[in-house]
Amino acid sequence: MTAREEVLARIRTALGGRTAEGTAPPADAVPRGYRTQGELGGTVLLDLLAERLRDYGCTVRRSAPDEIMIAVGEALGQRGARRIVVPPGLDLAGLPAGVDAIADDGLSPAALDAVDGVITTAAVAIAETGTIVLDGSSGQGRRALSLVPDYHVCIVRAGQVVALVPEALARLDPSRPLTWISGPSATSDIELDRVQGVHGPRTLEVILVDP
Repeated sequence: MTAREEVLARIRTALGGRTAEGTAPPADAVPRGYRTQGELGGTVLLDLLAERLRDYGCTVRRSAPDEIMIAVGEALGQRGARRIVVPPGLDLAGLPAGVDAIADDGLSPAALDAVDGVITTAAVAIAETGTIVLDGSSGQGRRALSLVPDYHVCIVRAGQVVALVPEALARLDPSRPLTWISGPSATSDIELDRVQGVHGPRTLEVILVDP
């Protein structure tokens, strides 16, 4: 018996051998004892998301549905952002005077790095983990938009907020390019010095739209 045959024999033994038909036996059922449905809802759920986001160092602005552009204008004004990339499908009519909305028509990484920031929507947000997920659909743009610019403003609506990760997964299409964001991009070196803006925006600002 060669070494390869011995290894494969041990694997077959570990798997329990094969059936009379020569096929592998069915695998044991995977336990699914974790929570799949959250108990929070309404304002409490949004409050939890806002709390988690702030824990990560995000700025969170609460807005009524008809005051989104007011919140966007305040965010850009305080940041001093004047050149903002806007992905296809996101209507930002009513931007403050002096703010230049740049359509993303395949901007190069250098061009994205030169702007003041980007504004996107989101696919879903997870309250318990403080995570926002983008899937590249209308209003969110390609993945580079949420990775290259140093400042990211993300508009999240109340109907997009769920409590738990399994609830988010049920809403997402795994074939799409998913970007999971839990706070500004950051890492720590061997001495545990935290550095932000390593592989994504240094500043993440979320406009959370109440019902």
